[in-house]
Amino acid sequence: MHSRIRAASLLVLAALALTGCKSSSNVQLSGAGSSFVYPVMTRWINDFSQAHPSVQINYQSIGSGGGVQQVKAGTVDFGASDAPLSDQQLSGMTPVIQIPETAGPVCITYNMTEVTQPLQLSPETLAGIFLGTVKTWNDPRLAKDNPGVTLPSMPIVVVHRAEGSGTTDAFTTYLSAVSPDWQSKVGKGNSVQWPLGLGGKGSEGVTGQLRQSPGAIGYVELTYAEQNHLPVAKIKNQAGNYIAPTAQSTTAAINAFTAQLSQDPRQPIVNPPAVAIDAYPISTLTFLIIPKDGPDKAKRAALKNFVQYIITDGQPTAGSLNYAPLPDGMKQFDQQQINQMTAAGQPIQ
Repeated sequence: MHSRIRAASLLVLAALALTGCKSSSNVQLSGAGSSFVYPVMTRWINDFSQAHPSVQINYQSIGSGGGVQQVKAGTVDFGASDAPLSDQQLSGMTPVIQIPETAGPVCITYNMTEVTQPLQLSPETLAGIFLGTVKTWNDPRLAKDNPGVTLPSMPIVVVHRAEGSGTTDAFTTYLSAVSPDWQSKVGKGNSVQWPLGLGGKGSEGVTGQLRQSPGAIGYVELTYAEQNHLPVAKIKNQAGNYIAPTAQSTTAAINAFTAQLSQDPRQPIVNPPAVAIDAYPISTLTFLIIPKDGPDKAKRAALKNFVQYIITDGQPTAGSLNYAPLPDGMKQFDQQQINQMTAAGQPIQ
């Protein structure tokens, strides 16, 4: 009798163990896109998965353009892009929702060991560097931006993204706003015809090129610069102040566009007006792009829970990694949008 009870108990325990094994991998989500958001996305996934061990999430840092294409092709459950989709792009896709997930500064970082204090760059000088008209570090325009600093005579090596990138979109949107020459000769977008420079794949590739190229300058998200021990420049804003890229100076840029963002969260937040005296001028919101509907109810419920976590408990995590947490009004917008997610045409329970 006892042996039969013991055997039955072991069968129950085995069944529970098998159920546990199945549940540990019963939902797998995939995402792809922005390398700008990759550092905080990695933390979000890790923290969420610890609290929800039955959900496994894989995110590939392939650039915003690649993320949008994979969402369009239906090969991922969600994408991330620093460049929001236009009405024209949206019209060519199955219905999606796109919501701001966080914001951050696009940093100008450089490899110049001879200069120990942060470089200062005016909009005109920065545009000149990427246009190729400012060719050496001791150019008079750079000297004017950095009074009292001895700059080396070495040539400037420009580094830019090689693939379609939302970070490129934000940076070229800024350059187009501050430089008529840039606007007429190059313009803005995920991909542009760069006048010169070396290409790096992803923010990881740009920082790699910078580290091995003395005299190089490029643009990345702040965490990449910090992790690679690269300095970042202060950029002159419309108020005439040289501002360092931080979460706080990005928040100041967001706040400068509150009225416009309340009408359309796709509003660029570059080059804020002079009243925003502490705003960093090359800031960007970054977006999640999520199919509005999907066939798998379990996956859709898990995805909705993950996005819900990002816009609530995940926001302080973003702040700890140099991103700017979303303001309350934007979080409310996000909540309204994710409430429209469905599974097989039905509301997600």
